[in-house]
Amino acid sequence: MKRMIFDDDHDAFRDSCAAFLAKHVTPNLETYLEQKALPREFWRAAGDEGFLGLEIPEAFGGSEAGDFRFNAVWAEELSKLNAALASCAAIHSDIAVPYIIDLGTDEQKQRWLPGCATGEIVTAIGMTEPGGGSDLAALKTTAVRDGDAWVVNGSKTFITNGFSADLVLTAVRTSPEKGAKGITLFALEATDPGFSRGRKLDKVGQAEADTSELFFEDVRVGDDRVIGEVDRGFIYMMERLPQERLSCAVSNVAHAKQILAETIQYAHDRQAFGQSIGSLQHNKFLLAELVTKIEVAEAYVDQAVLAHTQGQATATDAAKAKWWSSEIQNDVLDHCVQVHGGYGFMNEYRVARAWRDARVSKIWAGSNEIMKELIGRDLGF
Repeated sequence: MKRMIFDDDHDAFRDSCAAFLAKHVTPNLETYLEQKALPREFWRAAGDEGFLGLEIPEAFGGSEAGDFRFNAVWAEELSKLNAALASCAAIHSDIAVPYIIDLGTDEQKQRWLPGCATGEIVTAIGMTEPGGGSDLAALKTTAVRDGDAWVVNGSKTFITNGFSADLVLTAVRTSPEKGAKGITLFALEATDPGFSRGRKLDKVGQAEADTSELFFEDVRVGDDRVIGEVDRGFIYMMERLPQERLSCAVSNVAHAKQILAETIQYAHDRQAFGQSIGSLQHNKFLLAELVTKIEVAEAYVDQAVLAHTQGQATATDAAKAKWWSSEIQNDVLDHCVQVHGGYGFMNEYRVARAWRDARVSKIWAGSNEIMKELIGRDLGF
């Protein structure tokens, strides 16, 4: 079924994304895997082509597209190569940087946004803490007022881009007595005294995405590092999590769709019992089901992206898109592994890596159980 949400400008942009990735990224994918990180060359090259500044105002070096469909196209093209690329790029462009755009002072925007657009500054978002998981209101990292400064102490974990980030938008507790209403967002720089990183975490999948623990020991910063207003951080995060979840949904579907297409080709080429394995009735019916599942999921996510572009998508819409797309992705990729047989369990095959990479999508950006809780609340329960 023809997708209806993109126009000629989006199609031309997709061609630019694909050409860039074919030239600068595809030849280096194995190196990214070995290094367990995206090198600065990736970020600078993407910045030079304008892919990192889609939401950044032109005054600060961005293109200010004003249309989330361009973000979606970029995410889809990255996801065709692997899930880690899309997650790292989305954390920077779709998740962390918009906080500065929406809430930052003129001085903060001038200080950080030009570098974010060029790839000279890589960003991360510091929400999750050891033992905290999805419970963002239970943050233990604190910022205590000391004269004209704030002193930050605590730690974060599972931070994508955490090992390489220059700037981390960090959620900390500034008013413990206020609970969720006592959280503030700070922009912490990797060069700040007392800021340190743990090792690159050894994950099951998405090795190309550098993920690490972050530690803050008496990190002393001024009011110029507060993003937005003091004690309004939880509200800011809740307002912006829908875009993060939609970005995840876009990547989930595009990732699974690409691997399914490759699996269908494999089913044409692989011979068994005197015929292509795709001609066997079980596989034929299975692939028919999987194609339909992907197209149905894609149609819903497309509508959610369009609604978000028009300012009409709700947090519940994003929760539905996130949990459903991640379930479909994992289901489809599990079957793709099965169709490949023993080869599907070999790391040298993309389907095996994709299968591993996808599993975390049911956990991050709010676990699928949390997504269902949000949807259930919207039903009045």
